Amino acid sequence: MSAPLIDLNADLGEGFGRWHLTDDEELLSVVTSANVACGFHAGDPATMRRVCDRAAERGVRIGAQVSYRDLAGFGRRAMDVPSAELAAEVAYQIGALEVFARAAGTRVAYVKPHGALYNRVVHDEEQARAVVEGVLLADAALPVLGLPGSSFLRTADKAGLPVVTEAFADRAYTDEGTLVPRTREGAVVTEADAVVARSVGMARSGVVTSLGGREIEVRARSLCLHGDTPGAVDLARRVRAELEAAGVRVAAFA
Repeated sequence: MSAPLIDLNADLGEGFGRWHLTDDEELLSVVTSANVACGFHAGDPATMRRVCDRAAERGVRIGAQVSYRDLAGFGRRAMDVPSAELAAEVAYQIGALEVFARAAGTRVAYVKPHGALYNRVVHDEEQARAVVEGVLLADAALPVLGLPGSSFLRTADKAGLPVVTEAFADRAYTDEGTLVPRTREGAVVTEADAVVARSVGMARSGVVTSLGGREIEVRARSLCLHGDTPGAVDLARRVRAELEAAGVRVAAFA
């Protein structure tokens, strides 16, 4: 029987100008895929170029983390964007990152929505179709990363895009298998031991305990480690070390 296989992804390049939120240099030594902010919720051209250069040097896959146009709210505020406009903005963000990825000698390898857009396309079929249309405009062969069972992945699959499921090491789940909204207490798992145990459990058995105490299935090819939480680098290193110690092979999906 082959060893379980998991990709580790993290949100990187989440700064703007002189403001830096994530420790990109250190996280790139741990993760296998980098979700790079494309300027709409965070990021700027210089940051995008720097992260792409460093990711290429380390063999980390580059993903376009597309979002609503919401710098002030870090892409976490609910927005109503017309479908045609959203599709164009998704394609625009992918294209911008592709310039810097190519300059670094590589390519954008996948697409992942961010924040409010990520959560919206779990259930909203119209917005999911718009995001998929934007990806198709940019590159009809790009894999998309999302929540298992979401409208986004179902729509992408129907459109012929490769789909990749992901789980979250430090986010609480509802009994239905969706992410608990950040506005609710307990939405973010902050206890390091719990994050590590959840990560190993999801990678090896594909299950996690919901906030309500129910065991739910979360079979995923990629595991997200948030880079904007205190102690993120040390926690990411510990998660990877414990995964490998448990016989899980860590490797990129793209």
